[in-house]
Amino acid sequence: MLKKYLFIGLFLCQIFAFAQQDAWVYLLDKENVATAIANPITILTQKAIDRKANHGVAIDYNDVPVNEAYITLLKNATGITVMAKSKWFNAVHVRGSEADINNLSGAVYIDFIDFADKSLNARIDTSPVNDKFELENTLTDFVYGNTANQVEMIAVDDLHLGDYTGTGMTIAVIDAGFKNVNTMTGFQRLRDAGNLLDGYDFVDRTSSIYTYQGSTHGTNVLSTMAGYIENQYVGTAPDASYYLFRTEDDGSENPVEESYFVEAAERADSLGVDVINTSLGYIDFDNSSYDYSAADLNGNKAFITKGANFASDKGMLVVTSAGNSGSSGVTAPADAARILTVGGVDSNGVYWSFSSRGSANQPTQKPDVVARGSGVYILNSASVIVQGNGTSFSSPIMAGGVACLWQALPNKTNTEIMQLVRESASQFGTPDYMLGYGIPNLQLALDNVLGINTNAKLSFKVFPNPVENRLHIDFPENIEQATIIIYDVLGKQVVNKLIKVGDSSINLSQLPSGIYLAKLEGSHQNISSFKLIKQ
Repeated sequence: MLKKYLFIGLFLCQIFAFAQQDAWVYLLDKENVATAIANPITILTQKAIDRKANHGVAIDYNDVPVNEAYITLLKNATGITVMAKSKWFNAVHVRGSEADINNLSGAVYIDFIDFADKSLNARIDTSPVNDKFELENTLTDFVYGNTANQVEMIAVDDLHLGDYTGTGMTIAVIDAGFKNVNTMTGFQRLRDAGNLLDGYDFVDRTSSIYTYQGSTHGTNVLSTMAGYIENQYVGTAPDASYYLFRTEDDGSENPVEESYFVEAAERADSLGVDVINTSLGYIDFDNSSYDYSAADLNGNKAFITKGANFASDKGMLVVTSAGNSGSSGVTAPADAARILTVGGVDSNGVYWSFSSRGSANQPTQKPDVVARGSGVYILNSASVIVQGNGTSFSSPIMAGGVACLWQALPNKTNTEIMQLVRESASQFGTPDYMLGYGIPNLQLALDNVLGINTNAKLSFKVFPNPVENRLHIDFPENIEQATIIIYDVLGKQVVNKLIKVGDSSINLSQLPSGIYLAKLEGSHQNISSFKLIKQ
């Protein structure tokens, strides 16, 4: 009898929980916009202002905070709980009954309401493979020890030798719990250097980021970048500075976690963060009415995906894990076009079968690149070196490496750095949905910019550049034909054409104006990559 009552109680609790709906309330305006933009130090840190100036990112309406008076009105509305807010979207994530949320629609300060359950909206969309990206197991001349393979695979060890170890770069880690990061010996070097900056728990609304007793996933993720145990373990960006943000509620799966992510990304932007890593992904929720379908992973639907793209537009380089769903596909925000999505391979560089594959649903090539995701060496919350599986770890491995590359090329934009990473990868000319452009060589990416590998580049002569209509290619003596491949700044292939001596020009008049990456592939491994400007 007790079991019966217990079951009925749980059933009623579930009904009550699902009667509560999640929705985004989009607001009409903000206050004191012109004054705030004219005095950006009132809304951003100096580092954020400097980063935007260095990369040509404007300070605009989206940087101005949400009107707090509107937040107060929402908090006082009947049956409404304010869960999160976003200045980029000028939106507030609320929870309440369908009726109470709909009652807000008449307010003069509200633009429109978007329910997480799309069937409740006037414009109907729909629905479904979840991935919580859980842990599945169990000086510049560093001695890498256990991490040698995962570091050397993407050639970030070579960047370290050049003293590019992340110094001066700031990385935000948006994840689950960060237990013991403030006391672990594996992060002693990080703390002693003053590079463990700050953190915030957006789920529990507390600055006590290190005491959460649930998932330690964030700790594991951070270790692949910032961990250091002499002669045993070195992360990919051991000298970068880090902000830690908890946005994942590992006790449930609800769209409010997407809103927490956007809040964290906005805070990262205001703090002047350079690189964001997130090893989270969303598609299925506890309430199936909130689920995303595979078709929804189109780079424009999920709130977290739109937030990740927004973060990129603000000048930050966002790196995310593809997911651990194999052929079921990537999860949000991995479908976002303007971020770097990272899949997983094993220690031999072979595709790891659980790594989420891209599809034609995504507007750009996904995943973008891959790093080690199987048998990755991580630190647990007791500073013990263990192994784990997941693109949760291939993503931060890459994020740390990318931060080191950006340190070496500080005048490049986030978009340019991402394209350099893609260009350096093992199958840049033949991407697929499993490995994307392949395994990057970050030292090669740097060398290509510095002109160190000039032997191949000098073998072809390409002119004019900038080009208006027809591009001409002069061949070296030992090459009879070559394939020219051209990619836009998002990594999408726009031209693939075989050209031959005697007929070695190509009409590009239909190509939109802009900056492109081009590659010429001839015989005898003769490959030349270059930037192409279309007028």
